[in-house]
Amino acid sequence: MPELSHRRRLLVLAICCMSLLIVSLDNTVLNVALPSMQRELHAGTSGLQWTIDAYTLVLASLLMLAGSTADRIGRKRVFMTGLVVFGIGSLLCSLAPNLELLVVFRMVQAVGGSMLNPVAMSIITNTFTDPRERARAIGVWGAVVGISMAAGPLVGGLLVESVGWRSIFWLNLPVGLAAILLTLRFVPESRAPRARRPDPVGQVLVIALFGALTYAIIEAPDAGATLVLPFAAVALAALLGLLWYEPRRTEPLIDLRFFRSAPFSGATVIAVSGFAALGGFLFLSTLYLQNVRGLDALHAGLWMLPMAAPTFLCAPLSGRLVGTRGPRLPLLIAGTAMTASAVLFALFEAETSNATLLAGYVLFGIGFGFVNAPITNTAVSGMPRAQAGVAAAVASTSRQLGSTLGVAVVGALLASGTGSSSYRDTFVSAARPGWWVLVVCGALVLVLGALTSGRWARRTAERTADRLQEHEVRQAAGVGA
Repeated sequence: MPELSHRRRLLVLAICCMSLLIVSLDNTVLNVALPSMQRELHAGTSGLQWTIDAYTLVLASLLMLAGSTADRIGRKRVFMTGLVVFGIGSLLCSLAPNLELLVVFRMVQAVGGSMLNPVAMSIITNTFTDPRERARAIGVWGAVVGISMAAGPLVGGLLVESVGWRSIFWLNLPVGLAAILLTLRFVPESRAPRARRPDPVGQVLVIALFGALTYAIIEAPDAGATLVLPFAAVALAALLGLLWYEPRRTEPLIDLRFFRSAPFSGATVIAVSGFAALGGFLFLSTLYLQNVRGLDALHAGLWMLPMAAPTFLCAPLSGRLVGTRGPRLPLLIAGTAMTASAVLFALFEAETSNATLLAGYVLFGIGFGFVNAPITNTAVSGMPRAQAGVAAAVASTSRQLGSTLGVAVVGALLASGTGSSSYRDTFVSAARPGWWVLVVCGALVLVLGALTSGRWARRTAERTADRLQEHEVRQAAGVGA
């Protein structure tokens, strides 16, 4: 891709951030609308979980395929296709007559969404080649998540109260159309120097692993062991199949050699943990504010501002810290704040007091604001630019898998605790095991942030990058496999 002017690079960043905005906004708006959807579509807790997890599950399953496909056939082409499919899926969601079709249309949305964020990150990686400039760009990228968290609950609450929950999907249409037109005009086409071959077996195994695992977790409270255990067995078999099959391929869907880098492996687990905490946090908070406190969607959105505002403010600061001092400090701040927030709810029932509820929201917002930039930067730093799409897609997949598992696990624990009782009577005690899961997630961010950002970890990253580069050179020369 030719070198672009500074102004053109900033414009490309803005266009890529538009795609992140509609995907992130879609999730935060949807959380505020859950109670309204529950009433109109007569959905139980598992039904609400599926409206979120059907999307994140398909997204997680297809992200790596989308990243490698974009590297092969062109990032701009795949990015624009994703915008079109996402827009069509959003329109269909707004017309869904029942819960089952809403879940199906959310999956259509996800097919388009899978072509957006990892491909956009790959475009950014290849546009901003200077490490410090790239870290700042990724900080802006993270700030967009904060914007979506700040605007989503308010905009969603206003739309749900004034028009109805279906209107939340209309938001994606004008932004998506603008992004398509701007991409067509200003984003240059780019692709990897050498095309990677598809890996259909690996793709099927990834879908089987994520799908079976999520189904087993969500349906466990209602379906019982007889139905759940076969799906758990399928998930285990798919995982073992991936570990056996992928290293034997010349160009695997998941390049397990990436994980020889301690920072990359740490970033992957941190992404799963951090976004599992986010998914569980939003799920519990939304249901509590509306179903227990009795707030309408707009006032519930206002209550979530103390979480969203720190995320918006801390994300660009985190990007600057990563660019100047590395990922260690942002990860330590993120892990400490997220753990402290979850402990407030798990030990001290923070929901029951306005002061502790506010403190819990602010702490979580600070933690999540600091966690995103070091994940993304570590995932793509040191990897050959030819595999930027795959490396970015692994990081994005980890985020979506984390969000999927967070909603699935926390929702299953909540459903087990409430049973047939009223949310209002049992919610706080039923939610406590879910908050303890979030404590573990925050602690993992803290511990792995410390362990995988030191000198030893950096040496493993350098060795891995050298080996990957040598392998790319050999393949390009036609010497080795």
